[in-house]
Amino acid sequence: MLTFASCLKSMKRLIYIFIIAITFSSCSEFQKAIKSEDVALKFKMGTELYDTGKYRKALRLFEQIAPKYRGKPQAQKLMFMKAMAHYNVGDYYTSNYEMERFVNSYPESEKAEELAFLAAKSYYHLPPVYSKEQKETVEAIEKVQTFINTYPNSSYLAEANQMVKELDFKLEKKAYEIAKQYHTLGPHNRDFEAAIKAFDNFILDYPGATFKEEAMFYRLDSAYKLAINSVEYKKEERIKNAISFYDTFKRRFADSEFIAEADKMNTELKELQIQYENKG
Repeated sequence: MLTFASCLKSMKRLIYIFIIAITFSSCSEFQKAIKSEDVALKFKMGTELYDTGKYRKALRLFEQIAPKYRGKPQAQKLMFMKAMAHYNVGDYYTSNYEMERFVNSYPESEKAEELAFLAAKSYYHLPPVYSKEQKETVEAIEKVQTFINTYPNSSYLAEANQMVKELDFKLEKKAYEIAKQYHTLGPHNRDFEAAIKAFDNFILDYPGATFKEEAMFYRLDSAYKLAINSVEYKKEERIKNAISFYDTFKRRFADSEFIAEADKMNTELKELQIQYENKG
C-alpha cells in the first residue's frame, strides 16, 4: 500500500523529470534554431528568449539575423531588442552604441526617448571608481546632459539629474584627493605650495563641493606649515597669506570640527606676525 510520503516522493520525481525534459527540449530547439537557415525561425525564437529574460541566447540569434533584416519592417523591433539585450547583460559599451544607432535610425519611434535615456545611462555605468582616470566620467556627464537638453520634459529627467550629480561627485572627489595627496604624502615628499594651488583650483572649480570645508582647512594647514618652515626672507609674506586663509575659513565654517585646530594655528601665526612687525 502506497503511503502519502511515497506518493509525494513519486510526484516530486515526476516533476523533476518533466523539468529536465522541458529544459533539454528547449536547448534542443535553440540549437536547431542556431544551425537553421530559417531567418523567421531565428527571429521568432530570439523574441521568445528575449521575452523570458534569456538575453544572451537571444543575442546569439539576433546577431545572426540582424544584417538580413536591414530595411525590413521588423528591423526596428529587432534593433530595439538587440540593444536592450546588450544593456540587460551589462554590456554597456555595446548597448550605448546600439541605442544611439536606434535613436538616429528611428527618431520618431515611441521607443526613441527610452533608448536615448538608456544610452546615456549606459555611459553612466561605465566610469571607473574616483581614484582612477576620469575621462569616461566626463564623457558620461556630457551624454547625460545631452539627453536632458534634448528631452527637457522627460519622465526620466529626475533620474538623469541624479546621475549627473553622482558623476560630478566622482570628479569632485578625484580633484580633492589629488590636492590632499600633495599635503599628506609624507614628511619628506610634501609639497605645500602645490597643495595650496591644488586646493585653490578645487575651490574655484567646485564652489558647492561636498569637500569644501575639508579643502579650505587643508589649504590653511598647508599655508601654515609652509609659512613656519619657510626660509627667513619668505616667512613674513607666507604668514600673512596663511592668516588670510584662516580668516576665510573662519567666516565660512565657524562651527567646523576643525575650528579649534585652525584657531591654534592662527594664534601661532599672529604671534609670529607681531614679531616681524616689531622688528620693522
